Amino acid sequence: MQLDPRRILIFRTVAREGSVSGGARALGWTQPAVSQHIRLLEDEVGQALLLRSSTGVTLTEAGERLLRHADAIAGLLGSAEAELTSLAEGAGTVTIAAFPSALADFVPRAIASARLAVPELTARVIELEPPEAIEAVLAGDADVAVAFEYDELHDDVQLARLELGPDPSRIVLPLEHELATGAPIDIAALAGDDWVGGCERCRAHLESLAGDAGFAPKIQFETDDFVASQAFVAATGSVTLLPAMALRVLTRDDVVVAALADGSGRTVSLRYRHGAERVPAVSTVLDAMRALWGEQTG
Repeated sequence: MQLDPRRILIFRTVAREGSVSGGARALGWTQPAVSQHIRLLEDEVGQALLLRSSTGVTLTEAGERLLRHADAIAGLLGSAEAELTSLAEGAGTVTIAAFPSALADFVPRAIASARLAVPELTARVIELEPPEAIEAVLAGDADVAVAFEYDELHDDVQLARLELGPDPSRIVLPLEHELATGAPIDIAALAGDDWVGGCERCRAHLESLAGDAGFAPKIQFETDDFVASQAFVAATGSVTLLPAMALRVLTRDDVVVAALADGSGRTVSLRYRHGAERVPAVSTVLDAMRALWGEQTG
């Protein structure tokens, strides 16, 4: 026996309406069409489900039992419809992998903005540097990677890329440094200073800029923490290179921040699987991040 789910729901409507004609009106169908589906369903189950009379229909024992299952099916379909409607409106869970300075301010504010538009949206965040964040998206462990690239280092992966914009590098110096005037600095002027090295990519960017200026930076301290980097600068008289995004989150009072004379820096982008932008919840997050980036850099 193989029952047609559609016919079961037609039968349920007739049973709940109390007549074939009532069921036809509720369904917006013709009475003969509804009667034909009921007959085919009765053929499938091998027995009568409804007893017809001039006053309507009466369920047989088989009909009463089938109606209970039909009600359960209708309830499940109703729940599925409600869930899918909610997802179509942007609800759902989005997993975002992002580097520390993005998680310190940008990502939480973007999620808050997305939830203003869609309160049912749920966000899960993972702290990962760009290579690991991209791997998480490729593996299906994250939906969106907030990543950055420097001119000398690009990620060549088969993911969609939405560029947010530039995040310029800044020189951080101790207050007593002779160049701590706030004016843009040529990195070559810091060839003799001790340096605080950052994350692997940031360190590679520093070494690339220094190499172009004709020197190798003397990296005496290393930390991935942008707050700790400033602490080392203030306490040891060293200097460091930090992205503007990190300094917007926190800049200590005992350091001075200056732009690089060449204006170099990194580019921040969003990476996600092709087609993921058609998932309403993911689209909501992407739109919120793009809008927030425009607001804070505009």
